[in-house]
Amino acid sequence: MATFGSTDDLHGAEFVDTDLRGARFVGADISGVVMRGVQAEGVEIDAPWLFDGENVLLVNGVDVVPLVDAELNRRFPGRADRRATDPEGLATAWDRLERTWAATLARVDTMPSGTVDVSVAGEWSFAQTLRHLVLATDTWLRKAILGEEQPYHPYGLIDVATADDGFDVTVLAQDAPSYGEVLEARAGRVAMVRDVIAGVTPELLASSRPNPHDPAHPETVLSCLHTILEEEWEHHRYAVRDLDVIEGSEGA
Repeated sequence: MATFGSTDDLHGAEFVDTDLRGARFVGADISGVVMRGVQAEGVEIDAPWLFDGENVLLVNGVDVVPLVDAELNRRFPGRADRRATDPEGLATAWDRLERTWAATLARVDTMPSGTVDVSVAGEWSFAQTLRHLVLATDTWLRKAILGEEQPYHPYGLIDVATADDGFDVTVLAQDAPSYGEVLEARAGRVAMVRDVIAGVTPELLASSRPNPHDPAHPETVLSCLHTILEEEWEHHRYAVRDLDVIEGSEGA
């Protein structure tokens, strides 16, 4: 099977009568791709930034972005609150998110031992997902909003894109922590977000902070909190998706 990486430039390439069955695109930029007369049965697309800005995704001439957004809101009650703009709305949004994660953690507790370390199709395990959310909170809350010089918990888990940005990985633990240690770190970060949201004012939400990935481009405190909420809901969706697969394989 041919593999194309970041050094392969396929920008503007044209595929005519090409067999791409079973192909897998990971971290690829397919914005602006046009497909005509294609066989697309069973195609699966996961685009976490699909709802940013004024994006469109046309299928047979129909923009499906609003439909997908509405369906995800139906499947995950509370997700629609992630764009709240005032202190009260943000408090409600975080409370609903906390209760959603609590239910998922309780579900995992009923599953067989070792479930938290199972990877589905090469994706992060449940424990790894929680570790990444620790890092995401440290990035957008402790670094961006609170301005801490060294905001990172050693149990945080970095993604490839952030590592490529020159992140100092020496602040992170080399050995994987136990699940109990992950839960403790995660609970601490959840409480931090809750406490910060409890104390925000409209003036604070509108105040500017350096973007933690690109300090030359400022963010508001509100946009930083929105990023945290987006990270939480997207990774919860991934976690539930993979837990469903794990449960399905147990019953097979």
